[in-house]
Amino acid sequence: MSLVDLQTAARRALITAGFPVDFPAFDDPTLTNPIIGLASTRAGASPGDLRHLIWSSIDNDESRDLDQVEVAEARPDGTARIMVGIADVDAYVPKDSPLDIAAAARTTSVYTGAGNFPMLPPGLSEGATSLLAAQDRPAVVTELIVGPSGEVLGHNVYRATLRNRAKLTYEEIGKWLDNCGQLPPEAMSTPGLEIQLRIQDIVSAQLRAVRMAAGALDFDTIEARPVVENGRVVDLAVPSRGRARSLIENFMIAANTAVSGFLKERNFPSIQRIVRRPARWDRIVEIANSAGDSLPSTPDSVALSAFLNRRRQSDPEHFADLSISVVKLIGPGEYEVVAPGQDLGEHFGLAVYGYTHSTAPNRRYVDLVTQRLLKAACDGKPSPYSVEELNAIATNANARAQSARKIERTMRKIIAASLMQPRIGQTFNAIVTGVKSGGTYVRLLQPPVEGRVMRGQHNMDVGDRVRVRLIGVDVDQGFIDFARV
Repeated sequence: MSLVDLQTAARRALITAGFPVDFPAFDDPTLTNPIIGLASTRAGASPGDLRHLIWSSIDNDESRDLDQVEVAEARPDGTARIMVGIADVDAYVPKDSPLDIAAAARTTSVYTGAGNFPMLPPGLSEGATSLLAAQDRPAVVTELIVGPSGEVLGHNVYRATLRNRAKLTYEEIGKWLDNCGQLPPEAMSTPGLEIQLRIQDIVSAQLRAVRMAAGALDFDTIEARPVVENGRVVDLAVPSRGRARSLIENFMIAANTAVSGFLKERNFPSIQRIVRRPARWDRIVEIANSAGDSLPSTPDSVALSAFLNRRRQSDPEHFADLSISVVKLIGPGEYEVVAPGQDLGEHFGLAVYGYTHSTAPNRRYVDLVTQRLLKAACDGKPSPYSVEELNAIATNANARAQSARKIERTMRKIIAASLMQPRIGQTFNAIVTGVKSGGTYVRLLQPPVEGRVMRGQHNMDVGDRVRVRLIGVDVDQGFIDFARV
């Protein structure tokens, strides 16, 4: 199947799931910018301008919808100041505007492997609301004061104008941090950027150490991307996680946690990202026992984190397989609304209480809604949303997220089926990734494709290692059928 055919299949999958795939005609939002030229507005502080700071972004090489930039400062008292600047999408997408209605209908960008379907028109999300290099942009900044041991000592949120000095990539910065590559020219030509990237790396590791001690779960998950040659899928590649990805991940987690606290302190409602304690903890205990290890009988993130770290060290080759089993058993996160005065919810995987989504307003609608809450709080205005309105948004976002995961899973299967079609009859090593009334599913170790076990699936459970034979492929439906050997 050609890439064009796969793109057509992706479009059909979105339409079937009820996702809008085309945007109505809008007035061009890139012609004027109502925010640039206005001074930043700190909560309770005098106006300022942050364009003089050495902001930079680190993202995928192909990303053009840049949501965040970062800057770091080492302070004489041993603390560090980290600022995460998030694109002020609300400046161009006002609440209840046609663009906002279009974003609310989608709630998320969908990444299919054969093409991306953005939440906002590319002319906007890859233009005026993208923190592109060498462009002045409005932003909402989350500032963190981090102690020498990685504890967050204070936080603030404020509006600002900033300028991205260098668009960097995970791969380049990851190699440089690991002393396996040179600092990219964009960074070398920016005085002071090398030093503050080093500070970012150090503080990121400190933040991560605190989370890990609290029981944060560190997984290696496989997110294969199609390798296309001459318009056809010839392989599936699994990009390495890398040190730069970890850096950004740690900053985003810290920023989202701080935003949650900021809204609570100002008696604002918020949409929290909740991951509950696993209902199938008993199966996670069984997997630990089968590996010659043990876990307590009741859910314990600190014990689970320690177990995962031991397995990463003792069996790194199969750690990704263990990761996917545990991730499946924990289950996906969900959005829930916390009213003013209520306790913030738990995110079991991150080992934090109080975690929202705020760092990707170009790509997720909840983040855009959170941005509006933050701006109102910064400006001393009442919440732009009632609790009832937020509940409706959260319910829709949960449903759309589930549909998006299904679409992305279907497209992974269609792409994989296209790759596997010539290999019917061959046998493979696999791991069981799902067992439910509708069927039993496995993922091959190589290539990393998933399919359903049609024969011999009895007495199989998540995490089991099995040997399977490919017995059938339906590329159009994305079906890959196996028989247990």
